[in-house]
Amino acid sequence: MATNGTSGLAIFAGRNNKLLAERICSSPAINQPLSISKTEVFPDKELIVRIDEDVRGKDCYIILSTCQPVNDNLVELLIFIDCLRRASAKQIVCVIPYYGYARQDRKEQGRVPISAKLVANMVTAAKADRVITIDLHAAQIQGFFDIPVDHLHATPVFLDYFESIRDELGDLCLVSPDVGNVKVAEGFANLLDADLAIINKKRINGSEIKSSQIIGDVKGKNVLMFDDMISTAGTILGAAKLVKENGAKEVTVAATHPLFAHPAVDRLADDIISRVVCTDTIPAGNRLDVIEKLGNKYVELSVSNLIGEAIMRVHENRSISELFLRTAGVKR
Repeated sequence: MATNGTSGLAIFAGRNNKLLAERICSSPAINQPLSISKTEVFPDKELIVRIDEDVRGKDCYIILSTCQPVNDNLVELLIFIDCLRRASAKQIVCVIPYYGYARQDRKEQGRVPISAKLVANMVTAAKADRVITIDLHAAQIQGFFDIPVDHLHATPVFLDYFESIRDELGDLCLVSPDVGNVKVAEGFANLLDADLAIINKKRINGSEIKSSQIIGDVKGKNVLMFDDMISTAGTILGAAKLVKENGAKEVTVAATHPLFAHPAVDRLADDIISRVVCTDTIPAGNRLDVIEKLGNKYVELSVSNLIGEAIMRVHENRSISELFLRTAGVKR
């Protein structure tokens, strides 16, 4: 049976995710204040989470991306779950807009961990009831959890923006920066009535990417490259240089998760890239230097309405399938 609106619903934020959590609480679907909690750090750097309101019998949602500082955020999430469990919450849902350790999802060589699975085990062992996340680096990570996972896609958020400037984009070509992202690029190309091209890249080491070959025609076209995340921006910059060498006019890059690890700032500031479009799954404090250096070149979109709608549908035991109608697929 569905609940009555936001009755019995409490939404909390990790200490680094206050802004996104407040946006979610202000979204049309939720429209209620952020619940009160405090994460304190002891002199020896241990964390303690304090809930300053009654949560007994409530559905509680924790908004917390496990981005940099990754381990601090992860431990805070686990402690948050335990705190709510011991306070007799009815249901605990972890809303993890960005899921850290997602790139360690398989063994590509001997004697290495599958850390994405380990993190899933930790969240499950802490007795979370459900997870909501956005654009996992690999879709199969959903199967690492032994609890329900709602894997949202940020496609509708990007589509609303790019459709609003579609005339400005002109003769558009969606370029997949690597083979693994072809399905997503193809989906965007179909939704935006654009052409498609693919880049074959070779990873030299953990921080260096070589984009060597482009499959498709980008000459005289405006290029849009979409990826699930921008970390060091090596893949993006290499791909941008390659399409420019092949006659592309302007290059717009878009990504759900703006990790912006060093040296992403300098790479994204390169004149080859005309515009950078990302969402707020990563706290603003993690990318202030990039935002300042890129200026008007940087566009931030919010996933708050998308997450707010998902939270309300889960809270009211309604299907969230409608949220997947305008998606461009997932990265493989």
